[in-house]
Amino acid sequence: MTFTKTTEQSSKYEHLEKMSVQELLSNINQEDKTVPYAVEKALPQIETLVAEIVVKMKLGGRLFYIGAGTSGRLGVVDASECPPTFGVPFDLVNGIIAGGDKAIRRAVENAEDNATQAWIDLQEHDINENDVVVGIAASGTTPYVIGGLKACNENNISTGSISCNAGSPLSQTAKFPIEVIVGPEFVTGSSRMKAGTAQKLVLNMISTASMIQLGKVKGNKMVDMQLSNSKLVDRGVKMIMGEIPVSYEEAAELLKKYGSVRKAVDNYNGQ
Repeated sequence: MTFTKTTEQSSKYEHLEKMSVQELLSNINQEDKTVPYAVEKALPQIETLVAEIVVKMKLGGRLFYIGAGTSGRLGVVDASECPPTFGVPFDLVNGIIAGGDKAIRRAVENAEDNATQAWIDLQEHDINENDVVVGIAASGTTPYVIGGLKACNENNISTGSISCNAGSPLSQTAKFPIEVIVGPEFVTGSSRMKAGTAQKLVLNMISTASMIQLGKVKGNKMVDMQLSNSKLVDRGVKMIMGEIPVSYEEAAELLKKYGSVRKAVDNYNGQ
C-alpha cells in the first residue's frame, strides 16, 4: 500500500485571510462535522484495542499513551482525567509526552525525532508484559512514538496506535492500530484541528469503555469518582438519593462517612 499523508495535503479552502469571521467559523464547523463519521468507520479497530486493554487490566496491567506535541498532550489529558472520573489509581492510565512534562505547555525542539527516548521513558514506569502502550500520532510517522512501540513489541508488550493517515508506519508497527482518516485540514497541515478532534474522541472511547468494562460505572453514574470539589460532592449526594431512600442531609452524611457513592450505597444496603 502506498502511504500518503492526507493530513498534510492542501486545504480545499483557498484565501483564508480574505474570509470574514463568519465564513471562517462556518467552514471550520463544516470540516469538524466530518470527524465523527470518520471515527465511526474505525469502531471495529477501537473495539479490538479496548478488548485487549480490558484483558490486560484484569491481569493487573496498566495503560500508557505515548505521543509528541498535540497528540502527546491529548494522551496526558485523557490519562489525567481517569482518576477523578473513575476513582482509579493515578498510575493505572499514564500519559507520556516527548520532551517530558515541560512539553505539555511549550514545544521541546526535536523531542519527537528521538526514536529511542520513548522506551527509556516507559522503563521509568517499570513497563511489563501486562501493560498496553498506545502510540498517538496524527501523521503516523513520529519517530518517538514508532520507536517506543517497536521496543514494546520486542519485549512482548501489547501495542496500539491512533493515527489519521491510512497505512502509516505507525499502523504497521502497532499490533492493534486505529486509523481515523479525516482528510486535509482547514489550515493545511494543522493537525491539531480535525485530527486532534478525532484523537480526542477515540481516547474518550478507549478510556471510558475500558473503565465501564472494569466495573467503574454503575447504571450511568460515576459511582467511584473522586469528591474533589463542592460540585462533585453535590452530584454524589444526589446520586446516593437516586439509589436509596434517604434525604439530602442523610445522603451527605453517608457520603462523608464512606467517601464514595458506591461505598455509601453498598453499606446502606448492607445494614
